[in-house]
Amino acid sequence: MSDTRFMSLLSKDFPDIESAAMEIVNLSAILSLPKGTEYFFSDLHGEHEAFIYMLKSASGVIKEKIDWLFGKCSEAEKEELARVVYYPENIIKEKRNEAGFDDWCRTVILRLIAVCKDCSNKYTRSKVRKKLPKRFAYIMDELLHADDEANKAHYYTQIINSLIDTGMAESFIKELAGTISRLAVDRLHIVGDVFDRGPHPDYIMDYLISYDNVDFQWGNHDINWMGAAIGNWACIANVLRISFAYNNFDMLEIGYGINLRPLSIFANQTYGDDECACFTPKVFDKNKFDPIDMKLAAKMHKAISVIQFKAEAQLSLLHPEYNTASRIFLDKIDFNKGTVRIGDLDYPMKDTYFPTIDPKNPFEFSEDEYDLMERIAASFISSSRLHSHIEFLLSHGSLYKVFNGNLLYHGCIPMEENGEFCKVDVGNGLLSGKKYFDYLDAEVRRVYYNNDGNKFDGHLLWYLWSGGKSPLFGKDTITTFARFFVDDKATHKENTDPYYKLIADKSICQKILVEFGLKEGGHIINGHVPVKTKLGESPVKGGGLLFVIDGGMAKSYHSTTGIAGYTLIYNSRYYALAQHTQGESINNSTPSIQIVEYTNNRVTVADTDVGEGLKNQIDELNELIAYYKSSRY
Repeated sequence: MSDTRFMSLLSKDFPDIESAAMEIVNLSAILSLPKGTEYFFSDLHGEHEAFIYMLKSASGVIKEKIDWLFGKCSEAEKEELARVVYYPENIIKEKRNEAGFDDWCRTVILRLIAVCKDCSNKYTRSKVRKKLPKRFAYIMDELLHADDEANKAHYYTQIINSLIDTGMAESFIKELAGTISRLAVDRLHIVGDVFDRGPHPDYIMDYLISYDNVDFQWGNHDINWMGAAIGNWACIANVLRISFAYNNFDMLEIGYGINLRPLSIFANQTYGDDECACFTPKVFDKNKFDPIDMKLAAKMHKAISVIQFKAEAQLSLLHPEYNTASRIFLDKIDFNKGTVRIGDLDYPMKDTYFPTIDPKNPFEFSEDEYDLMERIAASFISSSRLHSHIEFLLSHGSLYKVFNGNLLYHGCIPMEENGEFCKVDVGNGLLSGKKYFDYLDAEVRRVYYNNDGNKFDGHLLWYLWSGGKSPLFGKDTITTFARFFVDDKATHKENTDPYYKLIADKSICQKILVEFGLKEGGHIINGHVPVKTKLGESPVKGGGLLFVIDGGMAKSYHSTTGIAGYTLIYNSRYYALAQHTQGESINNSTPSIQIVEYTNNRVTVADTDVGEGLKNQIDELNELIAYYKSSRY
């Protein structure tokens, strides 16, 4: 676009020198404000109650503000005020029938306004107004800027009294509590794996779709669901198997409208009196709307697992470049001896009943399996709610993100033992490092938006879910088959990519940062592998350059990690890790927060990516003013 054409377009928003100059004043002032607080979460794994509690509480930061603002109040009063912010509906319900409810509302509104002021003090009034709920925006704006007590005290008091008299106090408190949580978190980063294990990733996605300033770095479980959404049979079988393994039937049938009746009928008829003992689900959360008998659930679990092994075998043979043939075992079963060959050894199998497997053609679907998968795939492909969630992941997400000097990704950068980036060929020649990531990011989008519902569409998505050199998986293999059928734990071992040892070395982390174009002072924020905190493992690696923030939010990891996840907090003064406790949302407990690095100087908006954009706007406006001053306009 020519300079003249660009200036002509810009002049429509700023028609004269004065309007352009005033915008420069506005933008220059914003640049001097402290940067907003960023929150980094990873591996949510469907734990909606824990995650939403962490977000509403700003990982304990709101409780810290309450303690500071109301230090003279009792601990019980401060705890109650914090609970009002997190769960206003519950607290109001408790208080509604108590004597003095109106006085309680009056006190709570005043205290919440004080907390809200503290959360908003680093933003412009314009930005705060945009975060206020529309129906209460005017009232909240007035109360948040009540700075003339001598002349307006009666005015402010009357606002609160009118809210109570008109019966609007309860709604106002709820909206004000939500506003506090939104202001406390300026930018939210989800570093992979919203899906699987926990009961309701669908609730998490619904919550985040309505959230301001959120981005995702896709995890392997997220990619697996993308593949399922477009009808890939291997991905569908995997997401169903994992859902059955953790008894998550509500999410499938009620949440996403996946019709499981054909599968339940098929499993019951196919496995009859078979106990399917190896496939009994783990029950961390009960289904409220779609309870399934555990014996039937085990049969469904086994049925879909066998289908998964067949679909994966076919994909492995179709794509030798994926190097996944070593995980094919259906053709290595000796049906007479009841053994399976893994590596160079034959192992006895815990379960040998396979009525749908033809020993001569073990990878071939039976007629009933084929019909079943066509019907299930249709449910996934036609689930509008699932596709709205996946499309939000795509529009607000990527395989990695560089933001405010930090590099965010879920899994790993595939590396060789010597610290070189691994060269990988998954269909477009040898690629490594950033080029590999950029290619895969583009392919994920192309595959999702350009498919015809074929059972093998999205084969690359299946590879990214669990492939040996997938940057989202980071292991040499996945041992699902052996874990089901073989007792010997030596067959269960999945070796991690050399990356996970190498990142203890600061120079390796520096090398990764340089590969992705980051300067000195940047950090890597990483998820995927739970930090075994109870064994003394630290989430801080590479001499402080890398933070692993998967602390095991999923209940299934609690016994391994000893905690319930990490949040990384990056504000204008420091980086801090919030270590969450098990049952935090139930017990209303507060995480321990440890500052891991102070910034050299207070970080302002001018130092951020947003600031760079504002500086560019200022330069353009200065050019516009010069253009106006010339005789060419």
